[in-house]
Amino acid sequence: MTTFTSTIPAGEALRSSIAAAGQAAPAAHHRPFGFGWTAVHAAAALVREPLSLRRHQHLVRFCDVEDDLDLLIDRAIAAIAEGEPVEDEILGHYVHIASLVRAVSFREGKLLEQAVERLAKANPTITVLTQSLKLPLVKAALEAVSGNDWTHLDGIKLDCEAPAKGSYTPDLIVVNRARHTAYILDLKRSLASYGDTSRLEELKLKMMASAMVLPDWLYKHQKRMMVDTVEVAIVDGASRPSDHASGVWALSEIDDLLGINGVAACMAELRLRFGRRVQQLLEGEAHRALGLERRATTGPAGPTARATSSGLPTDPSQPLIRLNGLARSFEDERAVMLADAHPGPDDLARLHEEPDDEAAPARIRVGFARRPSAH
Repeated sequence: MTTFTSTIPAGEALRSSIAAAGQAAPAAHHRPFGFGWTAVHAAAALVREPLSLRRHQHLVRFCDVEDDLDLLIDRAIAAIAEGEPVEDEILGHYVHIASLVRAVSFREGKLLEQAVERLAKANPTITVLTQSLKLPLVKAALEAVSGNDWTHLDGIKLDCEAPAKGSYTPDLIVVNRARHTAYILDLKRSLASYGDTSRLEELKLKMMASAMVLPDWLYKHQKRMMVDTVEVAIVDGASRPSDHASGVWALSEIDDLLGINGVAACMAELRLRFGRRVQQLLEGEAHRALGLERRATTGPAGPTARATSSGLPTDPSQPLIRLNGLARSFEDERAVMLADAHPGPDDLARLHEEPDDEAAPARIRVGFARRPSAH
């Protein structure tokens, strides 16, 4: 798997390198963590255009795809709202809120995948594969990735029909036919939950093992589609600081993966609009859970609503509710507090008449837990 081009690729993804930079030929520049070589001019390899100034041949504007992306958002919101939660004794009537939050986590990932697929159409040389992407985890590929430094695996291609141990399903496979390059993309709404676990490294291992069989898989299962370079990238939808050396890309950098200007801006606007709709949905469900739906929808003829520190409107004519104490109104609670602070003569007399009941001293045993003796 070797490719020779005369220009610097738009971006770099998770790749493997087989030679140190100092040993590389002057006219060839090898990109880390991947499968393939790219020949470029030595001067161009040393001087790279800043990411903020990098431009691509193709362009997409949000106004051109607004209707399509809004439709994707509508479908995602409808799917979230249609979910019917299972009764939960602990969550009680708040189970609907918990169900919505879980559905949002799932649907946001799907929304990102669908949006990338739609925006990739701005580059006619790109083919996005989304269906039947079950890549075999060939045993030889897993052993090669887990038992060797990834920098020694460049150029190795394995048979996709060799004995395998399970499979890996990427979110998207993006094939740039002009570059003969395939990208295995795994889009995450956020990598925050991966920070202190080994799941991220396990995901990378599966992606790299899949990359070693992808050229053969594409040729056999995608109408003889041929690539000579495979790159893998984990895209963080929350756009936290990226780490290209370990294959983590921020969503704000996706322009370079697709070779299209404006994709990142469109995705940012998509997430903003989706976030607004989700928050409206959660606020409505929170009102219903707290029994505030009727009062929140009271018109001008009804009592004026006011907002509490939690952002939920309350009716000033109704007493405040103590969620963690006795069901006393605010006025009754205030009267009790004033009486305790300024006791009257009757209160002082009752205080002297009723002596305190002092607890008798008891022997306290401290030790390891034991089975209770039978009676």
